Amino acid sequence: MTTALLQTVKLFCERDDRVLIRDLDFTLHPGEVMQIEGPNGSGKTTLLRILCGLSDDYEGDIRWQGEARHQVDSRFRSDTLYFGHLTGVKFSLSPRENLRWILQLKGVSPKLAGLDERIDQALKSVGLHSYEDVPVYSLSAGQKRRVALARLFVEPARLWVLDEPFTAIDRKGVEQLEGLIQSHAEMGGSVLITTHHALELSAIRKLQLGLGKGTWRIH
Repeated sequence: MTTALLQTVKLFCERDDRVLIRDLDFTLHPGEVMQIEGPNGSGKTTLLRILCGLSDDYEGDIRWQGEARHQVDSRFRSDTLYFGHLTGVKFSLSPRENLRWILQLKGVSPKLAGLDERIDQALKSVGLHSYEDVPVYSLSAGQKRRVALARLFVEPARLWVLDEPFTAIDRKGVEQLEGLIQSHAEMGGSVLITTHHALELSAIRKLQLGLGKGTWRIH
């Protein structure tokens, strides 16, 4: 078995004096997809934010490729793509400008050969052909969501953390995103995802939260 990409050890989290997660131990290996399930308020988004380093309101250990995450934080962040409830795009910029900006944050040179072609192809792939230079504020909610989803086509990251990524996209977009997740896993990437959508993937593990008093189950 290869070294786990991400691992938690005795993870504990409470909110408003209510225990959400107690003694959570799990490993996510390259090529695996794990869906986090549970009713509203069970801690799904909280857990994703903890795993991404966006919240330090927890106890226990989180490891990245066998090392304490806080000791390899820069490497962890450069290899992780987080897609949350908010789109994370700048409304004053165009879709093309947003992707350039995001890639520069990840250390991709704006002078990289073929970068503009990759960006335009990504936007075309999510149905935004001819919208490349339109200010994002003028786009619909679904189109704004698609600008953010285009990151999956161009942003280098081994770990995708996707919180309700199917919101506000149509059936064709859902099928396309499922295929993209499947391809990412087949190429050795890993995915953590929350969704109320029934995923049609060849292999998926599920982490069930909200079983009472912070208990959980993997199946």
